[in-house]
Amino acid sequence: MGELGDEAVELCRALVRRPSVTPRDEGAQEALAAYLRDAGFTVERVVFSEPGTPDIDNLFATIGEDAPHLAFAGHTDVVPPGDRALWSRDPFGGEIVGGEVVGRGVVDMKGGVAAFAAAAARFCARGPFKGAISFLITGDEEGPAINGTQKLLAFAAARGARFDHCLVGEPSNAQALGDMIKIGRRGSLNGTLTVFGRQGHVGYPRRADNPIPAAMRVASALIDPPLDAGTAHFEPSNLEIVSFDVGNPAFNVIPAQARARFNVRFNDAWTPQSLSAELEARTDRAAGGARFSLDFEPCNALAFVTEPDAFTDLVRAAIARRVGRVPELSTSGGTSDARFIRAYCPVLEFGLVGQTMHMVDERAPAAEIGALAAIYLDVLEAYFA
Repeated sequence: MGELGDEAVELCRALVRRPSVTPRDEGAQEALAAYLRDAGFTVERVVFSEPGTPDIDNLFATIGEDAPHLAFAGHTDVVPPGDRALWSRDPFGGEIVGGEVVGRGVVDMKGGVAAFAAAAARFCARGPFKGAISFLITGDEEGPAINGTQKLLAFAAARGARFDHCLVGEPSNAQALGDMIKIGRRGSLNGTLTVFGRQGHVGYPRRADNPIPAAMRVASALIDPPLDAGTAHFEPSNLEIVSFDVGNPAFNVIPAQARARFNVRFNDAWTPQSLSAELEARTDRAAGGARFSLDFEPCNALAFVTEPDAFTDLVRAAIARRVGRVPELSTSGGTSDARFIRAYCPVLEFGLVGQTMHMVDERAPAAEIGALAAIYLDVLEAYFA
């Protein structure tokens, strides 16, 4: 695996040993900060706050001056491990088992953070270069994403940072390292449909008004017909009903209301406003006069795409040289903090294989963490050539 790979793996293990479940940091960012300071980076630690939300640790580190300026974005927070009894190893032990690093956050995304940090340290050790490298690291990617990357970007901009491109270390690959780069993400909109009726005895239905049939009609109308047929870079938008509840434990009572919750992953044919309007129109038509409310959660996850350019070609070429495959350009999957970064510069996502992220026994081959570090180093060398 080589010295670079060994260094990336050991840093990944050190980060995994910090149980940084959102919103706690537990020393993860300080461990990364110490490593970057040793590599010559200027590191700033900043905590962002907002009423009603937890305080969040963030890190901004930079080295070099002027353009071109390449940023790396990532997060050190992780999702909870769940039932620890189901894990074969301590989820925060960072053990190597059968050549794989096991632990919560190895894939999503401490392995990616460690790989880029090791690559940047190796690149900077070779001497001065024309341009700048920055790290944008948050502890709020797995949480509400209020006191994280969005505010960190504004913090960096206020200090004069102007990014030319950004690489996000999310686990982008589907099956094998190098099979996919994310060039965009679908938007995400959450909604709640409530249909109101009148509670009563099932034996006297004329004295009641059952809301369930109307709720079922509306739920069907939200799904069919499809919202769209897809766009140039995106598959069709998709609405999923995630719960259907009436809160009724009795067999002889008609409930007073029925509630359906749903999520829409939408492409760039829609904005949150136009999508909300379409769903409201469908609800109006299908409700058949039933009383209802349709409420949407605040949406900060808009669909976006980074049009392929010379930077995309550079990253694809670096991947192909190391793993022998040219990655697909994709917009699949969930949301990421790239949705905030795209307002500042073109952004791509490339990291480890995502098959075990958020799972019990989350893990990644040590050799792949090392290979990812080598790819990142190739990207840095080509970018600043």
